[in-house]
Amino acid sequence: MTTLLPGFLAIALYLLASVLLTVKLMRGSAAAFPRTRVIMIGLAAVVIHASLLYKTLLTPEGLNLGIFHAASLVAMTTALLLLLAAFVEPVENLGIAVFPVAAVSIGLTMLYPAPHIITSASSWQLDSHILTSLLAYSILGLAVLQASLHAIQDRHLRNRSPGGFIRALPPLQTMESLLFQMIAVGFILLTLALITGTLFLEDIFAQHLVHKTTLSIIAWGVFATLLWGRWRFGWRGRTAIRWTIGGFIFLMLAYFGSKFVLELLLNR
Repeated sequence: MTTLLPGFLAIALYLLASVLLTVKLMRGSAAAFPRTRVIMIGLAAVVIHASLLYKTLLTPEGLNLGIFHAASLVAMTTALLLLLAAFVEPVENLGIAVFPVAAVSIGLTMLYPAPHIITSASSWQLDSHILTSLLAYSILGLAVLQASLHAIQDRHLRNRSPGGFIRALPPLQTMESLLFQMIAVGFILLTLALITGTLFLEDIFAQHLVHKTTLSIIAWGVFATLLWGRWRFGWRGRTAIRWTIGGFIFLMLAYFGSKFVLELLLNR
């Protein structure tokens, strides 16, 4: 019961921030509230979200990271990275999608609080692998949202209908530049996650990890190819969007697909 009130408060703040961003995006410069106000509301939600996760993730037995707690941690980290980036880059509109997902993730952990301990209390090596993986998933998740918004903007401009909320978005070149910045940072972190997994996991190709490892390597290859194509051939626009979405699908299947099968279907 002690987590219900903070949980509902965080959910309400996330949804409020998402609604305000939607209104701001639709009205553009006519919006009556500054973007910093929305960012502060989002940060308040993240702080409460983090306090809830701290109480449930870190246990005396080790790290509790079942599928719903893992999803909540990724959603919270994604929201935090987005809000911090919004102070220097015009990316706050991605919160329209990120914040409701974070709110739903809190609700799922409240409905399904069953623990799933995956590491011992002293396993700092595995914790470092999990941390880099988490950051990689979060930043590449933001890249997918950025790619989706970029695709909508590109389609409107190609159809010569730049009205409505499209006018409130940064220029197409800025959107594309932000996309590749996110992909580059996420790719570096994904590389580190694979390296730490190789160094610290006893058997990275063990039966319960083989699908996760294989799909993660495929995702790494997709993003590596995209960045190489951008550098060598100047890939952009729809090509970049397709490769970004494709790589992220493999990455999500690697982690959450594996956890769904193991925890919810096989009860391991």
